[in-house]
Amino acid sequence: MQEILSQLAKEEYCYLTTRGRKTGKPHEIEIWFGANGNSIYLLSGGMDKSDWVRNLLKEPNVTVRIAKQTFKAIARLVTDKDEESQAREIVADKYKERERDGSLSKWARTALVVGFDIQKT
Repeated sequence: MQEILSQLAKEEYCYLTTRGRKTGKPHEIEIWFGANGNSIYLLSGGMDKSDWVRNLLKEPNVTVRIAKQTFKAIARLVTDKDEESQAREIVADKYKERERDGSLSKWARTALVVGFDIQKT
């Protein structure tokens, strides 16, 4: 799994499908991502007010599509400080979200970090 994710890590976007917290219908978004090990990381500038975050807080079983690969995953808010910092760095570096002095952009510093643990099929 880790090898597949590392090959897909350079793709520009991933497609996250959550279940609507009220309707139960699938909702897909296109979003920036970072990958590390068997996990994918997304940053939510809208924090826990974003629809996709609110959906996965109710139902953490999601699917993530990168290129032509679709994965089942379990979503979680990243609370470990080291993991959070690493995820922010990965996403910031990938999308050039740094200030001139090399520090993370405001978005990369303050967005909510959400991890997705890819499930083996």
